[in-house]
Amino acid sequence: MKKNRPFQSRHNPRILIVTPEITYLPKGMGNMANHLKAKAGGLADVSASLVSALFDLGADVHVTLPHYRRMFNIDIGRFINGELRSYKKVLPESRIHLAQDRIFYYREEIYSNYYTESHKVALAFQREVINNIIPAVNPDLIHCNDWMTGLIPAMSRRMGIPCLFTVHNIHTQELTLENIENSGIDAAEFWAYLYYKRAPYSYEETRWSNPVDFLASGIFAAHFVNTVSPTFLEEICQGRHAVVPDNVRSELSSKKDSGCAFGILNSPDPSFNPQTDELLEYRYSAKTHVEGKKKNKLFMQERLGIKRDGSAPVFFWPSRLDPFQKGCQLLTDIFYQVISSYWKDNLQIVVVTGGAYMNVFGDIVRFHGFHERVALCDFDEQLSHLCYAASDFILMPSLFEPCGLPQMISSMYGSLPVVHDTGGLHDTVSHLDVESNSGNGFVFDVYDSKGLLWAIDRAMDFYHLPVKTRAAQISRVMNESALRFNPSVTARQYFDLYEKMLKRPIINTY
Repeated sequence: MKKNRPFQSRHNPRILIVTPEITYLPKGMGNMANHLKAKAGGLADVSASLVSALFDLGADVHVTLPHYRRMFNIDIGRFINGELRSYKKVLPESRIHLAQDRIFYYREEIYSNYYTESHKVALAFQREVINNIIPAVNPDLIHCNDWMTGLIPAMSRRMGIPCLFTVHNIHTQELTLENIENSGIDAAEFWAYLYYKRAPYSYEETRWSNPVDFLASGIFAAHFVNTVSPTFLEEICQGRHAVVPDNVRSELSSKKDSGCAFGILNSPDPSFNPQTDELLEYRYSAKTHVEGKKKNKLFMQERLGIKRDGSAPVFFWPSRLDPFQKGCQLLTDIFYQVISSYWKDNLQIVVVTGGAYMNVFGDIVRFHGFHERVALCDFDEQLSHLCYAASDFILMPSLFEPCGLPQMISSMYGSLPVVHDTGGLHDTVSHLDVESNSGNGFVFDVYDSKGLLWAIDRAMDFYHLPVKTRAAQISRVMNESALRFNPSVTARQYFDLYEKMLKRPIINTY
């Protein structure tokens, strides 16, 4: 495809991406682009990759997100008058539109565990998008993400603007029309396109007594919907997960049956590349991974205070310790058995994350004296990158997984994933078979501690193979993963969907 320079053609359809979080924005996109980073999960990475891919190809792409001043490390108190005027000025060619409200300015985290606060943040963001940003941008297509943007598709449908709604997670919130309108959103204009707890009779009857479901509303009102992996969409529609609300399942099923729902697999941020990763102590490629991973392993072991052994098998836990979804309790059930069974191999487990469940791991480590075999660390970006490079396997025994990024990242770093066969894990990990020269990890079907133990044993069987055999397989996995888990692959699928919705190219080449 021929590249257009940004702003070259005014005939390109204008796309507005609405997201509560983003990892980075491309240089030249607008004022303060290099300062804007607010990340809580994979939504930030896929938003950044998509915006950058569209922008680099010359698409007329705009992005809006809350103005998290503190998270953006912007201290306007230190600005002199001229700097402040420049900072406040919205340049006409800017593609970045920051929703302004004091509730965003001093936040340290994107999401809150307090419902009242999360409601206020979501309503303030959507108020600014609906009342100010959409009229200013005048988009041809709006792309919304998750429940914090769930009211916008209804307004978009009312105005006749095609809207894509991406479901990254199944979390949602409910509020009445009265609460929504008290925040400054005139929902009376589009109330009929929202999804309510029960069937509405009239606007007046519904306004104060019939809560709006934000996630279900986004799915219901949007012209097209996508989940972040094909299998998770199928699992929802088949009713495979009790945790998915019935209204979300029914609305996604309706969209799928009408040909308006798709699964598009997320991809990791381009910074995850062992050949160029500046956070690694030693960079390496598929050809040099044996020596590179050993050097990183020894460095990691020394840093974390665990037994230094370059040949010790290291299992890395990269996800949050959430027993509801991530399956960390499956590991604690077999923790002693795993470490003691492979004591002579010096098997080690490294956890880099946070959460109250860390105490359970800590109690086991202290009781059995596993301090040389186990490292429990709060999340640190640099350490997380290092552990991908230093480990031999990662553990992701999730009960359900909309997409998941760690299993893709680990494959690119030569650390083979041990996963439960579900959702995005099913789409990205297949059981490794040395004889057929296929697969990239170790997959168990039954969600229990025995299933996880079986998969760990298979990983250790692989680890006990001759070094040359292992090295050849890991090189293959790294090369295949670099091609497969690529932001350009994900972006191309979104491009195709945009063009399907608009019925014309999003980038003109003349």
